[in-house]
Amino acid sequence: MILVTGATGHLGTAVVNNLLKKISANQIAAFVRHESKASAFREQGVDIRVGNYDDPASLDRAMQGIEKVLLIAGTDETNRLRQHQNVADAAKKAGVECIAYTSRALKDRNTLANKLMEGHFQTEDYIKECGLNHILFRNILYMDTIPQFVGDAKVFDTGINLPTGDGQVPFALRSEMGEAIANALLESDRGNRIYTLTGSESYSFGDVAATLADLSGKEVNYTSADKSVFEMQMKERGTPETVTQKIVGFLTDIKNGQEEEVSLDMENLLGRSPASLQDGLKVLFNF
Repeated sequence: MILVTGATGHLGTAVVNNLLKKISANQIAAFVRHESKASAFREQGVDIRVGNYDDPASLDRAMQGIEKVLLIAGTDETNRLRQHQNVADAAKKAGVECIAYTSRALKDRNTLANKLMEGHFQTEDYIKECGLNHILFRNILYMDTIPQFVGDAKVFDTGINLPTGDGQVPFALRSEMGEAIANALLESDRGNRIYTLTGSESYSFGDVAATLADLSGKEVNYTSADKSVFEMQMKERGTPETVTQKIVGFLTDIKNGQEEEVSLDMENLLGRSPASLQDGLKVLFNF
């Protein structure tokens, strides 16, 4: 049986839905904080296990009868590492055969501007040390985040103004990432594996602007904003300082090429090329 944690989140839902296409529901368990949000999965026959990463007892219960667990990274960045350790400890205690983790595709952990990302690498280290067979999914930035970065429909009036320079990202749709992860979880190989899940081509935000212009027929310009000016603009909008620094760190890493590398792992797991930037933006902006 495969246990998917965070199963009602965007990525977790995509993974479970794709597993349901390949295996029977009684081979899937979903670990959720709120049972009511998992009603659709329960109706399909998925085993719902309730708890959270801060509750070791609930994790112990959730691991019973599980052969493989997918740990989807928690969103509590302050406590993330400890929470992930709780999951790995429970998996080892229960004799789970394999633990998989959704990490991040970043080039060099030692030169990251966004230090919050270090928790992903620390989780990888802990999983490797715990002695379980493991699968590490190093995921690139979701293409689905582009509307948030550029201001959704406002982009057609304001253009794109971000401190990302010419930095590039091989964006991938979250739905396809969920499909690739599900396919990897179903592989019979019991050895340790690392997959870097990216699109097939890297794009800059200048490319995003040009693609949105082509799709909309409107002029969309990209301006590489000065970091200090961008920070001031966020402050003027009332963005909390901690949030501002998190976002700026994220964008600085893009500028510095931390997310530029392309891997064919996702294409191989899907058995096809992932969606291009144009195809993805058609979906995300409802063209």
